[in-house]
Amino acid sequence: MSDSIPTENSVQHTKPVRVSVVVPCRNEIRHIRAFLDSMLLQKLGPIEMEVLIADGMSDDGTRQVLEEYQTRYAGVTILDNPEQIVSTGLNRAIREAQGEIILRMDAHSVYATDYIRSCVDVLQETNADNVGGPTLTRADGYLAQAIAHAYQSPFARGGKKHCDPRYEGPVETVAYGCWRRSTFDYVGMFDEDLVRSQDYELNVRTRALGGTVWRTPRIVSWYWPRASLSGLFRQYFQYGFWKVAVIRKYSALVSWRNLVPGACLLLGIVLLVCAALARLGNSALLQEAILAPCIAFAGAYLMASLAAAISIARREGWKFLPALPFVFGVYHLSYAVGFVFGLMIRHAARGNPSPIQKVLTAITR
Repeated sequence: MSDSIPTENSVQHTKPVRVSVVVPCRNEIRHIRAFLDSMLLQKLGPIEMEVLIADGMSDDGTRQVLEEYQTRYAGVTILDNPEQIVSTGLNRAIREAQGEIILRMDAHSVYATDYIRSCVDVLQETNADNVGGPTLTRADGYLAQAIAHAYQSPFARGGKKHCDPRYEGPVETVAYGCWRRSTFDYVGMFDEDLVRSQDYELNVRTRALGGTVWRTPRIVSWYWPRASLSGLFRQYFQYGFWKVAVIRKYSALVSWRNLVPGACLLLGIVLLVCAALARLGNSALLQEAILAPCIAFAGAYLMASLAAAISIARREGWKFLPALPFVFGVYHLSYAVGFVFGLMIRHAARGNPSPIQKVLTAITR
């Protein structure tokens, strides 16, 4: 990595390594036991682990499960996160952590038994500033499986490297993350003005300072994607909306794939408005000239969506073919709509939000 970010000497496995696992959590009753069990079944070797779970005032039974595990297992600590935001929960847990290595886990995932050990090994071997693995998926039910299959497609999320589970090397961002504690001393903590995209923003900041974010298939976890189209829409609306705040902060470091959905939606809106104005002006020729590229663009998108759906169905099963174009559409439209809303509404600091931002923050929390 670059000399611009100071690091401690690599920790040798001949002495115990103190790892603090930090977990933001809120209303995860469907997945919390599976997560806790996968975390507590880790094969740690010489690693000493403490777990700090920042609970965002869960009201669905999650808190009771956390307290049960805290009673049964030493080293599990529950912290209150009254702001109910991932970044505030992570920062609170990091401040309380005693480990020389900070490792994030999320309650919406389960982890291979060597997950923590692999994170520590890769962090030491690569001397990177943050390490993680690909986002693999698990799902139950037809629609959830279709959403999971689409999630792994470059057509849904953009970028072949971003979706390739076999890729190893430097990346823009990784799932969850593992850092030396000294990295936070230099780079800073998670941005508490961001309800979403706080992990992406921290990785952008790290790379801007000359650091390295490293991904490897040796670090294995499985994420449970949303199981409904409405849930998927809300999730990606959030991502699009809050990604704009990061873009405004680091415009020179944004990937093209973050811009494409919103740009396409804006272009479509502009063309349709122009066509409507041409109709009002009784200019049929101009209206047809404007609608032609709209129709061509829509046709091209449908063809690309169908091609991606066929590619997945050929591999995962033809039964998913009818659902996949709709899933792709929700991925793209929800992100694009959120992105456009983000452009329209200035992201004020968390301590001084506008009334409309209060509403959108509540929706996207």
